[in-house]
Amino acid sequence: MKPIVILDYGLANLRSVEKAFEKVGAAAVITGDPNRIAEADKLVLPGVGAFRDAIAHLRDAGFVEPIKDHINKGKPFLGICLGLQLLFTKSHEDGVYSGLDIFPGEVVRFDAVPGLKVPHMGWNQLAIRKPAPIFRDLPPEPAVYFVHSYYVKPADATLIATQTDYPTPFTSAIWRDNIVATQFHPEKSQQVGLAMLKNFAQW
Repeated sequence: MKPIVILDYGLANLRSVEKAFEKVGAAAVITGDPNRIAEADKLVLPGVGAFRDAIAHLRDAGFVEPIKDHINKGKPFLGICLGLQLLFTKSHEDGVYSGLDIFPGEVVRFDAVPGLKVPHMGWNQLAIRKPAPIFRDLPPEPAVYFVHSYYVKPADATLIATQTDYPTPFTSAIWRDNIVATQFHPEKSQQVGLAMLKNFAQW
């Protein structure tokens, strides 16, 4: 089995994702070479930081078309945090910036609510709306780790795999066909997160 390819475009703690896959017995490799994407059976797009910088890095490094080719061939794809947001049409983070536009929708900031801290940071529960492959055999309403100020608003509600309350429900994961993406960090979510990564590796 080929190793899972983790995309290095300069904006993620990639080693923690790689180590998490290794912990569940899945071989993973980090690469900044767009040509490696074509060889991948499974692709992971992680990310932390600003949307504007991330999409600029992806374009400048020649990653956009290889990512889309991978997805169009029906190969498993996992987006994590910023890697979820980049899949949508546009983001309103510090301006308006175009994303990969794989799905229609936008990325917006949490509203200012008295007593509500932004960024949303720490543990919170998932309400599973669609049984995506990575959620197989998980407990109901599992707790996972978040750190983000923005979230996705898909134009198509059937994309939504999980929702999380903060304080009202927002989209915390999506799933369609071979694409699954999470706003939370599976690699930081202890046993629940490791179970998700193992499920992705076996997908």
